[in-house]
Amino acid sequence: MNMQNQQPIEARRGENGAPIVSVQDLEKRFGDFVAVDRVSFSIDRGEIFGFLGPNGAGKSTTIRMLCGIITPSAGSGHVAGFDVVRQSESIKQTIGYMSQKFSLYEDLTPAENIRFYLGIYSVPEKDWDERIDWALGMARLKEMRDRLTRELPTGWRQRLALACALLHRPEILFLDEPTSGVDPITRRHFWEFIGKLAADGVTIFVTTHYMDEALNCNRIVMINEGKIVAIGSPGAIIEENCPGEPKATLNEAFIRLMTRTDRD
Repeated sequence: MNMQNQQPIEARRGENGAPIVSVQDLEKRFGDFVAVDRVSFSIDRGEIFGFLGPNGAGKSTTIRMLCGIITPSAGSGHVAGFDVVRQSESIKQTIGYMSQKFSLYEDLTPAENIRFYLGIYSVPEKDWDERIDWALGMARLKEMRDRLTRELPTGWRQRLALACALLHRPEILFLDEPTSGVDPITRRHFWEFIGKLAADGVTIFVTTHYMDEALNCNRIVMINEGKIVAIGSPGAIIEENCPGEPKATLNEAFIRLMTRTDRD
């Protein structure tokens, strides 16, 4: 996907110029273990924002705090104007969230899953027929609407999960390793759709292990052992960590940052 054709981030901010996500010294402890260690960043409206790091780095914990699923131990954060500590229920109604583990009901059909989430998101019943038709079309599952979800291939189920996360037309979409385990063609189609969402003003927060996917992001954060080790555009991070190497890749920059942190 060609990111150069997208509208500049600065032009897509809200009317008051405020970021849609703002985090300051956010921390999460589990006993003596610090999973997320005082991270700070902000995200503009309509931005595709990537969160990268090895397993156990704190990516999923951070995304769960921002989605109001778990409470931070310290620090502050706001998502779509809501406080992550005091207004977690309001956040849940405002965002879309797709976890790395398939979260729909496999014993229901796609149409039944969609109806269930329309109720969860309090979408008015008068809009259900239109939203069901839209979701099945977006997921390319109209012909499979009455087949049990567990019988669908992994990539098809991921498309269904994404459609359900968008039913209430959220301002911001959180995607936690959304393409894990799907084939390259499905991944490409998935990111093409993400690009269209961002162009329409939806903010995307995505965690991924795939460096080629991270290149689709306007900016990325690299995190290791709960701490941010780099933040910026993919190109800027490559240039900073692989100076004088015009053919260097984001994967090489990532490895250098992670091993440098391990040595430190």
